[in-house]
Amino acid sequence: MFFQNQQVKNSSKNRYRNGNNRLIELHQVMKTYQSAAGGYQALKNIDLEIDRGEFVGIIGRSGSGKSTLINMITGIDRPNSGEVLVGDTAVHKLTENQTARWRGRSLGIVFQFFQLLPNLSVIENVMLPMDFCGTYPLGERHKRAMHLLELVDMADHAYKLPSALSGGQQQRVAIARALANDPPVIIADEPTGNLDSKTAESVFKLFESLTAEGKTVVMVTHDSSLARRVSRTVLIADGEVVHE
Repeated sequence: MFFQNQQVKNSSKNRYRNGNNRLIELHQVMKTYQSAAGGYQALKNIDLEIDRGEFVGIIGRSGSGKSTLINMITGIDRPNSGEVLVGDTAVHKLTENQTARWRGRSLGIVFQFFQLLPNLSVIENVMLPMDFCGTYPLGERHKRAMHLLELVDMADHAYKLPSALSGGQQQRVAIARALANDPPVIIADEPTGNLDSKTAESVFKLFESLTAEGKTVVMVTHDSSLARRVSRTVLIADGEVVHE
């Protein structure tokens, strides 16, 4: 009987510092933007839980609140009220400087338009997060960057500028850069939106392999064929989660 009670007690313990049992938790998150026309409520009392190793697709029409939701998780934007918890971090409580450091170490972010620095070579772009956060010894960063470029089949292009690459190649480099600091969470905002179907498929398979290795991937997408293949979809409409 003692061991049964102890098991119940242990199972009820939170895994993370701020009371969250899941890797990502949003509680009653609200976000309102002010404009000349008045207030616009982008998110309305969002509750969401995402666990380690999940591949979650965020879907919904344009203007539904998908990108705002992603920006809450990454700390790019702040809620007017509610909690955003990622691992042991209460993201909504961080200062701007704290957020930048935390984001660099804890998240890999992949954007629709790649956002590679045009004056840096491919390998320099991949090394940049390591330089910013100091996560690897200086002498190891080049080797790690090459390893990541090999992972996305871009090692042969390491010393080219981004302008010499196709859109699909640039997105692969962006994924390598997102993995630079070995983050537990990958956030991808329409990562296949500017790619042809064949290239989009290869990028999607990369994300599948990352989740198979234990990474958590949260992907905003308009592509219904890709959305059907993730482990879970979250449908956003008018700033609310209406279906999972």
